[in-house]
Amino acid sequence: MHWRKFNGDPIEIPLIQEVEHAIRRETEMGYRLKVCIGTDSQVKGQETEFATVIVFLREGRGGFMFIHNEKTRQQFTIKERMLMEVAKSIEIAYDLCHLFTRYDVDMEVHADINTNPHFKSNNALKEAMGYILGMGFAFKAKPEAFASSCCADKFVN
Repeated sequence: MHWRKFNGDPIEIPLIQEVEHAIRRETEMGYRLKVCIGTDSQVKGQETEFATVIVFLREGRGGFMFIHNEKTRQQFTIKERMLMEVAKSIEIAYDLCHLFTRYDVDMEVHADINTNPHFKSNNALKEAMGYILGMGFAFKAKPEAFASSCCADKFVN
């Protein structure tokens, strides 16, 4: 997986090491961190592009994020695509959760799924919520799921 920083610089070391460096650096500077992980996707013709972000929030002091993009030619229904977004976020959350526990960093998984039943994405809400909560992670959906609906959304062209 190729991850990059917001400024476009590639992350050259394994993601887990980069995340640990970031947590250590920020906590040594006196910041209390919260991490939000989210994925968004967009269908363009025959391709679906996914963008996953790890958003680090410094309590009261802004934040920064790491980004990963991935394209596939696999076709999805809207529900399958929403659940694939959640699966990608959970995969990263699961790989990193021991660091968040070790450094006492709160973490949430954000799903770009609308809580309003009038939107098509809503038919994936129950499964997504069960999947995320079942893994033991805190869950946010739209409109509170800014990591997926605002941050990751900016990186699916």
